Amino acid sequence: MESAETKREKRKEINSKQRQYLKGLAHPFTPLVQIGKEGMSESLVEMTKKELALRELLKVKIGNNSGLEKHAAAEELAAKTDSILVQLIGKTIILYKENLKKPKKERIYLPKG
Repeated sequence: MESAETKREKRKEINSKQRQYLKGLAHPFTPLVQIGKEGMSESLVEMTKKELALRELLKVKIGNNSGLEKHAAAEELAAKTDSILVQLIGKTIILYKENLKKPKKERIYLPKG
């Protein structure tokens, strides 16, 4: 029998087909969260968590004046929000976090694969 921790870790991994599907869903989105000169602040992480809970899929923009290295910032934000880093294009991060508390008809269902 698997522990809850093992199940959570399995859910954090997505395959290439699922990643492609999420990229397609996120394409028309505009970034709702921006990382500015204050960098990776606690308020930024909290706002990102709230938006992920509402939407499950989110675009985050890294501002030019943030002073952060984009790859490190993307990994750090994904880790702090307990989400999956779907893609990093330029200075735009796409994050995904499943929300089982959302009504079933509003959830994002990943393709099997």
